[in-house]
Amino acid sequence: MNRRRLIAFWPCFITASLFVSIAPAHAGDTNLEEEVRLLREQNATLQQQLKKQGQALDSLTQKVEGLEAAGAKGENSTPAKSGFNLGKVVLSGEGGVGFQKTGSEGFSPNSSFTVEEARLFLDAPIWKDVYFYGEVDLATPENTYNNQVYLGELYVDFEDVSQLWGRDGQLNARVGKMNIPFGEEYQTRHAIDNPLILNSVSDLWGYDPGVEIYGALGKFSYVVAVQNGGGNGVQDDNNDKSVAGRISFDPDRHWHFSVSGLRTGNVNAQNGGLSAEWFGNGFFQSIGSPATTTFQVNAVELDTTARWASGYVKAFGGYARYSDNDPAADNSRDIFYYSAEVVQNLPKNFYGVTRFSEVIANNGYPIVGNGNAGDYFSALTTDLWRWSLGIGYRFSDRLIIKTEYSLEDGRQLNGESRNHENFFGSEVAFKF
Repeated sequence: MNRRRLIAFWPCFITASLFVSIAPAHAGDTNLEEEVRLLREQNATLQQQLKKQGQALDSLTQKVEGLEAAGAKGENSTPAKSGFNLGKVVLSGEGGVGFQKTGSEGFSPNSSFTVEEARLFLDAPIWKDVYFYGEVDLATPENTYNNQVYLGELYVDFEDVSQLWGRDGQLNARVGKMNIPFGEEYQTRHAIDNPLILNSVSDLWGYDPGVEIYGALGKFSYVVAVQNGGGNGVQDDNNDKSVAGRISFDPDRHWHFSVSGLRTGNVNAQNGGLSAEWFGNGFFQSIGSPATTTFQVNAVELDTTARWASGYVKAFGGYARYSDNDPAADNSRDIFYYSAEVVQNLPKNFYGVTRFSEVIANNGYPIVGNGNAGDYFSALTTDLWRWSLGIGYRFSDRLIIKTEYSLEDGRQLNGESRNHENFFGSEVAFKF
């Protein structure tokens, strides 16, 4: 190779070497940019998928909350079909057995083993969305002196009447003998549903024949009943009927609110003098002279519940106005009552519970409470309070063991105190 060719070769060699070294670097940059672009596209796709999943989760959460709210409405739903299936007929039952003792002036001054409750339920379809429901009370806390069998609820339930205009659950109807839909405590007063053994001092509840409609509209639910009102239980001695109802609101699964109203109607005092609505472990009853012909009670109540993952707090307060047409005296009474209950679940299926409740009637009204019914059924009490403490163990939702100690104190209209009615008891509650 001559000198000129050598001089010409070196620039070409250097240029080629630079190209060879630069070309792979440029190709690497191109591949990196492509990878970044693909990663960005994949990230955008994942974000869209996450957004869709979040929307689906929100929708599912709303449906679950709606189902929980519907389940919490209790009165507005058909009784749960548990128990033994005999074809299409469902036979179930529940009860409570245990031990109890009160102070010397209480309903059980001597230590006693008791059958607190025993009930049988029958649920059967009749035709399409029409069902029969019946309850037989073999033993109840109010029936401790004999072994008589009593009729509880018994009705024909016409579900989804609102299907006439294409809507589920907006309107349903019941005809027969049903719970008086005032307040909410009566929904959990049975042994298997009550975290304690006793109920509140006011303890408002009752069965009565009549007609009831109920349903739900979104987060609102309602129940209204027109019933006899008198304490006979089968025939009514008055043309004036009882009217009771409740409107509930469930904004989410944590909160529940309701307002209730009750009018007993005019109750004939000469035929027993008792309403169908129980109150204070007795009844709303006449306090007038034998010449009194009728009495009535009007009442209103507010209830609220706040729930968290391991417990809840329930509270209610109400006002009742008693009046009669006794010509000898003005027997009008203002009655105030309230209750607050807290339940906290503990480890290993245990739970703790406390409840404080009180009834105040400044001019006096019959309030039996834990007292001996023979002494306090007609006696006038101005104030009675109860503080209950309890602990329980849940084997399941069908078997519970619980123990309770309650302090009870008050004062009668004549000035005498009521301070010998404390309660201790243990109970096994069950259902099948």
